[in-house]
Amino acid sequence: MDGTSNEAAPLSPLPREREKAEERCGFVAIIGAPNVGKSTLVNAMVGSKVTIVTPKVQTTRAIIRGIAIEGCAQLIFVDTPGIFAPRRRLDRAMVAVAWSGAHDADIVALIVDAKRGLDDETVAIGAKLRDVAATKILVINKVDLVAKPSLLGLAREANERFAFAVTFMVSAQSGDGVGEVKRWLAAHAPPGPWHYPEDQISDAPVRALAAEITREKLYLRLHQELPYRSTVETDMWKELRDGSVRIEQTIFVERESQRKIALGKGGQAIKAIGAEARREIARLIEKPVHLFLFVKVREGWADDPARYREMGLEFPRE
Repeated sequence: MDGTSNEAAPLSPLPREREKAEERCGFVAIIGAPNVGKSTLVNAMVGSKVTIVTPKVQTTRAIIRGIAIEGCAQLIFVDTPGIFAPRRRLDRAMVAVAWSGAHDADIVALIVDAKRGLDDETVAIGAKLRDVAATKILVINKVDLVAKPSLLGLAREANERFAFAVTFMVSAQSGDGVGEVKRWLAAHAPPGPWHYPEDQISDAPVRALAAEITREKLYLRLHQELPYRSTVETDMWKELRDGSVRIEQTIFVERESQRKIALGKGGQAIKAIGAEARREIARLIEKPVHLFLFVKVREGWADDPARYREMGLEFPRE
């Protein structure tokens, strides 16, 4: 015999089969104290706006998932509400959903504001992270505002207190260092198929995203005057024959005095909020938008279980 065989040689995998074999998919929870830049970081990771950003603390209320692709990995970023000492029912619901996001994730990124450092809120979060089984990383944000020696000292102290797999220094606002974080996450995401289509950047319904955009504009314009306890709901979303969309939304506040603030003198405030929201929603859906805003008083909306379901929160019974 000449040593040859009639068996066919194994074929090399097709490019798509090889790509599938390398696919990774990971859930990354972004946690931290209020106003450390979590939402800004998620938007920078995704490369598009999927969660609202305002100077007002505790702007994010429910879990928002932003989806990004890095190489063969799909990264699902879970932007959680800021973790703080809860005082009211809504506060307790927000903190609960933040910790549920951390416990359900493959990787948890603790975001620390470089200027604030390890304040009491951050230390309390770090201590509670010990009970989370996921891989934990440290992301020090706003590093462009702090001298390098201070940053190194902060990183050293944080790792001495709480063991992190790796530490990154970024400016979510400018994007510096964000790509490095994204590449590390992609390399350490668990092997497995992607959960979402390649072109999807968020799992939030577009109606909900539109309501969040309007809430952002409301806060940005009136955050000094309007109390934190206001919310926005999309009541109508109608595709018109000319390809445009008619959207009706209601801003709910708790008192008549707050309704007057939202409307502004001669309706100027609500007109400006509507114009800004309409432009951004139109960019989001890539269609002309006709946006109609209404402001209503709904006393005690923050104690209404239906409102919690709208926001994707569990209603705390106590």
